[in-house]
Parts: sequence; structure tokens; C-alpha cells
Amino acid sequence: MPRNPEPEATPEKRSLKKGAGLLLSISVLGFLCFLAIVFWINYPKPRLQPEPLSPELKTIVDHIPGKTDALIYIGLKDIRQSSLWQKIIPDSLKKAPLFQPKGQLNTLMKAANINPAVDIDTLLVSFKRHGYKEQEYLGIAWGPFSQKLPDSFLRNNSTASETIGGYRCYSLDSTLWLCPLSPRKMALSNNRKMLKEFLLPTGSFYQRDSLTTALINKAVYKSHLWFALPSAVWTIGALQSLTSANQDIKSLGNLNSIQNLALSVKFNNGIEGQSEWVYATRKGAYFASTFLWGAIKLSELSGTRTGGQTKQLLKNIEIEQNLESVIIRANLPIELFQHARQKE
Repeated sequence: MPRNPEPEATPEKRSLKKGAGLLLSISVLGFLCFLAIVFWINYPKPRLQPEPLSPELKTIVDHIPGKTDALIYIGLKDIRQSSLWQKIIPDSLKKAPLFQPKGQLNTLMKAANINPAVDIDTLLVSFKRHGYKEQEYLGIAWGPFSQKLPDSFLRNNSTASETIGGYRCYSLDSTLWLCPLSPRKMALSNNRKMLKEFLLPTGSFYQRDSLTTALINKAVYKSHLWFALPSAVWTIGALQSLTSANQDIKSLGNLNSIQNLALSVKFNNGIEGQSEWVYATRKGAYFASTFLWGAIKLSELSGTRTGGQTKQLLKNIEIEQNLESVIIRANLPIELFQHARQKE
């Protein structure tokens, strides 16, 4: 009798949950994740539209000589009018000196009884490195302090004076030059050459220092506090000072790799701020933003040693990588500060 043919064995289907199928699935997913990361690193994200400089401030900046290592602006009058200043800052701190200058400038301010927190409305300072450690600076200050520095006072306290670009300039010693520009505006510098080049400008700062110009445009808020640090030395020093109490953030942020920085803060019903850290490569910015984001999220978890107020603050901070930059945004409502003040 003829034998019936034996049925062919049904080939076993390859499972994506085990064996070679699992390895294939992992490889495909890994490749897709890699492509997503590459796309994210190279995808330009939308930016907040920066506020423009006022016409007067734009002209002042355009006259800054040479290139700058740090450009710092403080709108003290606008800060004093903010809700945060009026409702949260204790009266004892409102008149406290904001900074303590050294040398002849400190002597001058004491002699004229000038308190920066009260007598200065606006301050713009450009710093420029000269040599290995020496810093030259040019400052423009607005405010009623100028009434405490009339020509008679400057003549009596100066060692020399001369007219530069139609303005009378006074040398209090080799480290301090003063020049009244208007009844409420004065230029000061520790270097005659820098002051002269400001009063007799040649060329445009915006064309001469394109890096600082780009950083000014990265400073979103222009009325209260902003600064641009094109110098890597200034940038690293500023960030190390800000993060000196947190070694984890200091290491995770890879601070030593940051090339330059822009920061701006607006005080109103709380604090709005944005800081942009610029790295040499997009990959460096991506890993720094990832580590910073992870550090903040871990600190927010329950059971960590982070205090309750700090956790509330961290919830209002956003981290984003945008090409070569790490952008940190903060929106801290005034209620956070009121709650902290009540607990004191």
C-alpha cells in the first residue's frame, strides 16, 4: 500500500521577544533612539524674542572701545520700582550698598557720601583684560549721584584735568578718571586711554565685537539686569561662583567647557530669568543639558535631602538644549518669596 506523505513541519515563527528576534528589536529601537537624539541635537528650537536696547543705551554700547570680556547692565531704578523689591525686600536691605569698590573709587564715594543702592539709577560697565591679571573697566552711570560730584568737588579732589571730545575729564589718580557727560550721567574708567576712545569713538562696537553683540541679543530681558560674557575665563569664574555650594551641579554641567554666557533677569511679580550657556559643540551642549535636567528632576523626588522650598523653586526651572547652547529658564512667582519670608 502506498504510504501517505508525512505532513511537512510548520516552520516556527521568529519571535521578537526572545532569541535573535529580541536582539533585532533592541537593535532597531537603539538605532531609532540614536536617530532621534541626532535629530534633537541638530534641530533649532524656537527662542523667546529678546527685548531691544533703548536708543540711548544702544548708542552708549556702540561707543565702547575695543572688544569686551564682560558687559554688565543693572537698571537699579526699574528694580526699585518692581513689586518684588517693594513687597519682599526688607527695608534694611534696600539701602545696603550693592558693592564695595576698592581703591580711589571707594575713597571718592565715601567723601561724596554716595550710596549706589540709592543714588545710582542705571549702571553699564565694560571690563577688558589687560595683561595676565589686570582688568581695565569703563563704566557709565546715570542717577542723582552726579549732584554730589559737582565740578568744584572734582577740581578739588583731582590731580589733573583735561578736555577730551568736548567733555571735561578729571584724574583723581592714575587708577580713576571721571567725566560728567550730562547733569545725570557720568563716565568713569581706570584707564585714560579707554575713556578717551569712548569719548572719541572710531568705528562701531557692534561690528568690532560681533561675539558680544550676539550675546547681547541672547539676553532676553533688557530693563533690569543682564550681562554678556564673551570671555571663557569670565564665564567659568562666574558659574563657579554661582555653583560653589553645589559640587554636583558644578560637575554635571561640565562648566569648564562653556565658551561664553548670557544672562538676563526681570523683577516684577516675582522673577523671570533666562541664562544661555554656549558650548563649543552641539554634542557638549546636549550632554550638559541632559545631566542638568536629570539633576534637577532627581532633586525634586520625595525622599531626597532637598528642602521643600528648594523643590518648589526647582519645579519652576526649565532646561533646554538648542544647538550649541544650554538654555535655562526660570519663572519664580512672588508667592514663593512671600512663603519663604513668612517662614523666617
